[in-house]
Amino acid sequence: MEKAIAVRVIGPYRIGVTFADGVHREIDLEGELWGAGFAPLRDPGLFAQAEVDLEAGSVTWPTGADLSPEFLYFRNDGPPEGFYEPASIIDSPHDALSEAR
Repeated sequence: MEKAIAVRVIGPYRIGVTFADGVHREIDLEGELWGAGFAPLRDPGLFAQAEVDLEAGSVTWPTGADLSPEFLYFRNDGPPEGFYEPASIIDSPHDALSEAR
């Protein structure tokens, strides 16, 4: 299993994690922040203290909360690699002519 080598907070309860194999995942953790270990991370200042335990390859916080490399690697809430969303979708050549006018 690939280990996490870098983490950064990219939004409210969202982290970006880079793994040793170069894969990058964006993970929304809002739904995971419950229970004694994770509920304190609802404090944005505390959540922002995420760091990587390089030996274990996990993401940890000063509260003792940690997320395993397996959870992080197979969880991806960002767009798929190579994702492309066109600005507008044209269903037929007729639509293209209408838009051009």
